Parts: sequence; C-alpha cells; structure tokens
Amino acid sequence: MEEHNTLGQRLKRYSQVSGTMVGLAGKLAGERYLGIKIERQNHAEKLAKALGNLKGPLMKIGQILSTIPEALPTEYTNTFQELQSNAPPMGWPFVRRRMKSELGPDWQNKFKSFEQEAAAAASLGQVHKAVSLDGRDLACKLQYPDMGSAIDADLKQLKIIFSIYEKYDKAIKTGQIYSELSERLREELDYILEAKYCKLYGYMLRDEDHVHVPEVVDTLSTSRLLTTNWLEGRKILSFKESDAQTRNKIAMNMFRAWYVQLDNYGIIHGDPHLGNYTVCDNLDINLMDFGCVRIFPAKFVGGVIDLYHALLSGDNDLAVHAYKTWGFHDLSSEHIETLNIWANFLYSPILEDKIRSIGEVTNGIYGRETAEKVHKKLREIGGVHVPREFVFMDRAALGLGSVFLHLKAEINWYQVFNEMIEGFDTKKLDDTQSKVLELHDIVQ
Repeated sequence: MEEHNTLGQRLKRYSQVSGTMVGLAGKLAGERYLGIKIERQNHAEKLAKALGNLKGPLMKIGQILSTIPEALPTEYTNTFQELQSNAPPMGWPFVRRRMKSELGPDWQNKFKSFEQEAAAAASLGQVHKAVSLDGRDLACKLQYPDMGSAIDADLKQLKIIFSIYEKYDKAIKTGQIYSELSERLREELDYILEAKYCKLYGYMLRDEDHVHVPEVVDTLSTSRLLTTNWLEGRKILSFKESDAQTRNKIAMNMFRAWYVQLDNYGIIHGDPHLGNYTVCDNLDINLMDFGCVRIFPAKFVGGVIDLYHALLSGDNDLAVHAYKTWGFHDLSSEHIETLNIWANFLYSPILEDKIRSIGEVTNGIYGRETAEKVHKKLREIGGVHVPREFVFMDRAALGLGSVFLHLKAEINWYQVFNEMIEGFDTKKLDDTQSKVLELHDIVQ
C-alpha cells in the first residue's frame, strides 16, 4: 500500500525531533547567553542515540553538520561521526511488508534467495543481500517508511536550529546551506533518480580500471527499492596498518574516483563517508550509494582551478574572480584574506611539488584548527554568505581528505592534480556535461 505524507505522520515526527535537535540548539544558546553549563559529551551521546533511533534525514543532517568545521561543538561533532555506521536495521516483518509493497505479493519468487538480516543500515534505508534467479549476487536497498514526512519535519526543525544558531553566532549565514541541504535530501528519497546517477557514474568512470560502480537491475528496482549487483570488498579502515605501498595505491584510486568525475564532467559524489567505499583484494575501489550527487556549472569547476592557480602564483585578483564565480558576494579585503586562509588549507597538498601527507588532525577533526581561526575572523568582520554549491564541495573535500589521513597516504598530490587538469577548458566541460546528462535523462 502506498504511503502518504499525512498530517499525523508529520506531527508525530515534529514531536520526536523537537526533543532532540531543537533541544540541542536551546542548550547551546543557554550555555552561551545564560552561562548554563551542560555536560556536552553526555548530551551529545544521548542526542546521537535519539537521532539514530529516529532513522531519517535528520540523522544524515547530523552527519553533514559534523563534517562542517565549527558548525557544532567538538563533542557533538565527534559523536555524530559515528551515526552513519551504527544505525540499527528494521526487522524482517518490516522488510517483507516493504518488499511486497514494491515488487508485489510474489516478490520472493523473483529472487533465488533473499537474506533476512540487513547487510547494512543507514539513515534513509537498509541494504539486504540477495541472489538473482540467474545466480548473481545482489544488493537491495530498501527505503524506510514515512521518509516524506520525515523530510518535511526535519527540514522545518533544521530551519529553527539555523535561526537560533545565527542569533548568537553571525560568522556563517546559513540560508544557502539550508537550501542546498533541502534539495539534496529530497533527492535522496528518489531511488529512480539514484538509479540514473548510478548508471551515470558507471559511464563517467568506465575507463578507470581501478574504480568499480554497481550495475542497476531495473526489473527489481522502484522509486523506493534500488537493486544492483553486489560488489565484494573490505572496509577501507581495515587497511590502516598495511604497508605504505598498499595504502598509497588505495589513496590514488580514491583520488581518481573523485577527481575524474569533477574535472571531466563537473559532478561529484557528495557523501564521501567511509561506508560508501570498499576495497577489493587487488586494491581496486568500489564506489557505492549515489543518493547524494552534486552537479556543478562548468564555470564553478573553472573557479576551482582558477583559485588553485591564484594561490600558486599569489594572484589576488584571480582569487577574487574565483570566489565571485563560486557565488560569494560583497567581499571586503578582510573577507578575501579570511577565505584565502581556508583555501590555502584545502589546497595545500596540491600546492607543493613533493611527496607529502594530506595534512594533520586536530582534536580528532581534519581542518578544525584552521576552521576555528577562520570562524573567529569571520565573526570579527561580520560573517559571510556561503554559496550553496560550496556546501557539498567543501564536505566532499574534507571527507576525502579524512580518508587519506586514515590511510596515512603520502603522495605527490601536486603532480597528480596537475596531470588531471592539464588542458582543462570550461566550454568543453559545459558541452560534455550537457551531453552526458541528456544521455542519462537527468534534468538539472
């Protein structure tokens, strides 16, 4: 039976959420204004548990906020980073009902076998391993019920949280961040769109011998069920203690999996947490979960490369041009100086022609020390409006950097990056992107 976004479902969700995230905003505001101290670590753990039990976009929002330095205090950031991999799955009665709803009462006859226990569970759905009638191993991602209601409720509460946040900290203007999160989260509910993105990635990375993308099984997929072939692999973190050559090879494959799509097509995988990649025995990378994909205008990618050259040569006018291309506006000299601090941090691995690590971790968070410095300066100069395109670009860069830090990879990132951007042309990218999106019936 089709589920509807009913008023009752939304009200129930509002009630649950109000006791969690709005409670966080209130406690942090009280701590700042009234001097009411809270046990942050204890509260963060309770909050993370509540969000995990709620199962939905707000849990994903917590994960996203945890990757934006200074969006939340350290205690909450560290705790929210655990949300993605620790979500409890729904039970077998739920799975049977949902599969019947998606594939009909004879759904089990469409598989040779279907495992009752979830192989993985996340914020919006869970994955079950199955075997097709012709013997192929499959991954069936089944969306949780009432996610439409959850989106409406959680985004409304997020707007309240951002409003409270801006009242006591004006460093970051959150309007565009909210718009970007809203659009991307709503897209994640559409598994038909995700299937298109999965096929798109298979096309974009078709010449990358060391990166693999699952193949969609259309006959076993719907708007809330996505079935692909199963890609066997191990978690990236299981290679943390491997030899340097192994770790560096995995990092290079990850680097290409991410930058080839951006440089050649202006598209990125916007959810770079560790659960969306696995490593094959031969150290190839399996790239999975295409619910969060960001398509950038060609000029935005041109701005990424312009800023690189600006930082490399010290050309401040070119840096200003890049920021304006990205959508930053009303920038004073102090704004430019502050943005350059963050840009130099993000670009630092590709600015030095030498073998080196990506960077360092401060208090468990990649980029925290630099973010704190930038945040403080932005508060002093009146804040900045963050363009919506910047949200997932920044998140993906930090997420990928974190992977390289886990691997302790040491590579000449400068040489690798310059080889990839050689001959870059904005007009060519624009034409290529238009053709590939039309080919895959993806409307921006």
